[in-house]
Amino acid sequence: MPVQIRHIHFVIAAADYGSFRRAALALGVQESAISRRIRELEERLGTTIFVRSSCGVRLTRAGMQFVQRGRKALVEIGLARTEVGAIGRGEDGHVKIGIFSSLASGFLSDLILSFGKRYGTVKLTFTDGNPAEHAAAIRRRRLDVAFVTGTAKWEGCDSLHLWSERVYAVLPSSHQFANAPQITFKDIEGESFIVSESAPGQEIHDYLMKRLADLGHHPEIDQQAVGRDNLMHLVALGRGLTITSEATTAAQFPGVVFRPIAGETLPFSAVWLRDNDNPAFRNLLALARSMANPKETPEIRSGSAPRLRSAATSQIRDLSR
Repeated sequence: MPVQIRHIHFVIAAADYGSFRRAALALGVQESAISRRIRELEERLGTTIFVRSSCGVRLTRAGMQFVQRGRKALVEIGLARTEVGAIGRGEDGHVKIGIFSSLASGFLSDLILSFGKRYGTVKLTFTDGNPAEHAAAIRRRRLDVAFVTGTAKWEGCDSLHLWSERVYAVLPSSHQFANAPQITFKDIEGESFIVSESAPGQEIHDYLMKRLADLGHHPEIDQQAVGRDNLMHLVALGRGLTITSEATTAAQFPGVVFRPIAGETLPFSAVWLRDNDNPAFRNLLALARSMANPKETPEIRSGSAPRLRSAATSQIRDLSR
């Protein structure tokens, strides 16, 4: 017979109250139940836990050791219930996020801020990368979710279109269109462009090639081994123009202005592994869906994610037995 939690409770109560009768009253059980269970435990352990007398019971040396260890065990079990319960409810844990958009403003920024207010104990870690890299990391379970441009289906993953952003041209403040309310690709088709070698540089390169090729122009696009901030400074220094999404425009860069390109928008989607049952991630996804459309649930592509009973929930139930 394995040692059960109730055995530990019975022994500690009897030790604290000095009798089986008073322990039974405190626990709301029959005295015979406590006496029988402790006797079974003593037989199982092969030692006596209590010395019984007409005045009550007192611990043997072995009993003292059992109570000492038992109290510690109950504390650990209580902590486990609390922690696992929080994980199971998504109130604790860790979510690994791939990003492709700026966090300066916009939907993704609002989502992270709102999630932090609701689930402040959940750890969030972020990784930059392009959509293909993020999808591969999700399949290898190195990421829980990625927020990427486009509405493409990714093999083995579910995706959900959440928001769209306007496309902006990044111009030096001395540019002839720096004060225009908006511009078109026709206005800048003869310009030189620069993009970063890191994400989302390649996607911007391909986007420019397609849009300007539609106008019959083959653009000059130089790739620079710099990050976004230095790329903006290069624009300010007259080394070329670039484009960015609306979220970036909340950041301030001296010598640079952002001008919307008429009719150009980029859709953004969440991508995740369909069998990911991380409760904290599920809470993040649910919040994203509610923020994207408070009245209607956006359609999930590539198949609906199954309702999985998480390992954390299973552990909670097991501990409660």
